[in-house]
Amino acid sequence: MDPQTIVTALASGVLVGALLGVFGGGGSVLATPLLLYVVGVRDPHVAIGTSAAAVAVNAAANLMGHWRGGRVKWPCASVFAAAGLLGSFLGSSVAKMVEGQRLLLFFAFAMAAIALSMMRRPRSEGDPDVHITWPLVRRLAPLGVLTGAAAGFFGIGGGFLIVPGLMAATGMTLANAAASSLVSVALFGAATSLNYALSGWVDWRIAGVFILGGAVGGMFGVKGAAMLAGRALLARRLFASLVLAVAAYVAWRAVAAL
Repeated sequence: MDPQTIVTALASGVLVGALLGVFGGGGSVLATPLLLYVVGVRDPHVAIGTSAAAVAVNAAANLMGHWRGGRVKWPCASVFAAAGLLGSFLGSSVAKMVEGQRLLLFFAFAMAAIALSMMRRPRSEGDPDVHITWPLVRRLAPLGVLTGAAAGFFGIGGGFLIVPGLMAATGMTLANAAASSLVSVALFGAATSLNYALSGWVDWRIAGVFILGGAVGGMFGVKGAAMLAGRALLARRLFASLVLAVAAYVAWRAVAAL
């Protein structure tokens, strides 16, 4: 890798790591566009596979900070993630059969959906003391499978679906859902990257540099999540506006290349 690639991959990793720490899984949505249009990865499948590997590791690292902060609801998060693991393998297998630019066009629509979902105000503050029950398991498992399939297909952590899914199924708070979503983001990303790696579509050198940057950004992101707890909705809406703009750019580039 040349110095420019190293610097841009490192800086991109810092940004995505920080966003993951602040917003949970939704923060990973910029990883693929950054690899394509900033770092310079040419193949969309390689960008998706590489970003999935990097995001999985960064999500796991950020998860530790939220775990120490007591914000992760492990029983609920574990049921959701375990159910979605098979879905992520199936979704990523289908995506590998889709032409690269068409896949990016689908990805742009997913980014727009992520942005719109992040702009919504939660219906309630949620229950910070939620506990796992069998009725919750029956609601969490099907949502986990569907979310894992979507995450695998689009090559993203799936946090934009995981967070509202956890809140809807369990009634937990936004802060708990964002932290707990990282369990699924890490597992879904690992499953997707493994599937892409089997086809030779993961650049491990770039992924390593991206992960290093993400570790640094994640430390700031987890602290930022605590600082922004009182203004979480405003921060999410500002970030969502950025995601919408990037989605429009990705769609424009994909359509132009078709």
